[in-house]
Amino acid sequence: MNDRELILARIRAAVTPGGPGEPGEIIRDYLTSAGPHDETGLIELLAERVADYRAVVHVTGEDEAAATIASALAVQGLTRPVVPGGLPAEWVPEGAVPDDPELSAAELEAAGGVVTGCAVAIAETGTIVLDAGPGQGRRALTLLPDYHLCVVRAGQIVAGVPQALAVLDPSRPLTWISGPSATSDIELNRVEGVHGPRTLEVVIVR
Repeated sequence: MNDRELILARIRAAVTPGGPGEPGEIIRDYLTSAGPHDETGLIELLAERVADYRAVVHVTGEDEAAATIASALAVQGLTRPVVPGGLPAEWVPEGAVPDDPELSAAELEAAGGVVTGCAVAIAETGTIVLDAGPGQGRRALTLLPDYHLCVVRAGQIVAGVPQALAVLDPSRPLTWISGPSATSDIELNRVEGVHGPRTLEVVIVR
């Protein structure tokens, strides 16, 4: 047996515990999350991790969500943000522009900002995941405008990535957001807004 055959044999043995053609049971008893699992702990951890990415975070009650959204947009000077179909009516700010019919790339850039919901949020990594479902819209909505305000319900927050993958549909177009778009060159000069919104603001609704 040469080296190539040896390597392939070891791979086959690793992925087929029951032998060739018989995958067998894969034991997944490893630690999947060391973070909090109660709602208050998840909210606090998500807010902390999202803020670490230089995003603006608000934690508010259901009754104050609309006012928090309106205030955040006012600070940015945005009077006509784009909103996707399916966004809860109470979250739609006055003067919002619906993406129906679909706005052009130039119109999205000119709008300057977008307000969406999300599919799930991961507390340990400070990551928000969109799957183009109701209230989230197509991927271009959250890539072209310079500002993204994302509303996260407390019930959408999970502890870690394994828990998020368990509730996400892999056949949907998933966008994973960890803070504002940022990159750096070989000299570590940080530039924001290259691959997506320069500013991310998150409203967590208890």
